[in-house]
Amino acid sequence: MRISELAREAATPLTAVKYYQREGLLPAGEKTAPNQTTYDRRHVDRVRLVRALLETGGLSIAVAKQVLAVLDTDDAPLAEVFEVAQYAITDTRSPETAASREARARIADRVAAAGWAATTDNPGHETAARALDGLATIGFDAPDDYLDAYLTAAATAARADVAALQSRDGRDSVAELMVIGTVLGDPLFAGLRRIAQEDATHDLFPVPAAPTTSATTATSATTATSGSVEPR
Repeated sequence: MRISELAREAATPLTAVKYYQREGLLPAGEKTAPNQTTYDRRHVDRVRLVRALLETGGLSIAVAKQVLAVLDTDDAPLAEVFEVAQYAITDTRSPETAASREARARIADRVAAAGWAATTDNPGHETAARALDGLATIGFDAPDDYLDAYLTAAATAARADVAALQSRDGRDSVAELMVIGTVLGDPLFAGLRRIAQEDATHDLFPVPAAPTTSATTATSATTATSGSVEPR
């Protein structure tokens, strides 16, 4: 297929496909003539994958390249693929905005209390600790039961991730879901959490009913009356 057909098949604007190509995110097609290049299903899948990483996952071009490089490395152990992917997609900040020592200690303490088999250099420690520092700026010192609730939810999501991996056949398929699931699992979790927050606060913060004005009442009454009279 030509590049215009590739864009149509991948449901992606042609300008975006050409941009992915210029940035090195899309493998080169096969030259069939001096001015003609053809593409196949692998290119369609790659375009969809790149679009998911950039638009849904919110990754930068540079980070997306790192993630794709991991997926394209056929001989890398899956544990290494997962580690590289986690570090690649974790928001790295400058030392000036690094988490405080106290916040990192709190996270390490709760993780240890949960009995998780996780290393202390996992990038999630820094991400979670920075969140604690942010809460502290508004005077909220997250208690243990608050953090433990998040640990429980995270553990449930992680078990779902592992179960999903076991449903895939072949190393490449497992590696792809491992990496992409890590990237897109973050917005999935955040989106569902926002929906759950609305549900959880439904009774605590009820939405007031819309006021009924006298004009609206009169109009409704007139409509109801006129609607009940049968034409002669």
